[in-house]
Amino acid sequence: MPYVNVKIAKGPITLEQKEEVMAGISEVLQRVLNKKPETTYVVIEEIDTDNWGIGGESLTTRWALRSS
Repeated sequence: MPYVNVKIAKGPITLEQKEEVMAGISEVLQRVLNKKPETTYVVIEEIDTDNWGIGGESLTTRWALRSS
């Protein structure tokens, strides 16, 4: 019974995109490890960009600088 935790930065991500990620991960585990999709748990956690940092800066700051 695999459990996969995917962490992504909050952003414009749709339910359809999340379900595609879940299905893709389940398919890979079935194909590579012979794990049943119906017993594979995939959890997507969306992390606020204020709480995710790279090189001492939050993603909020980095993305704001990139878009200006």
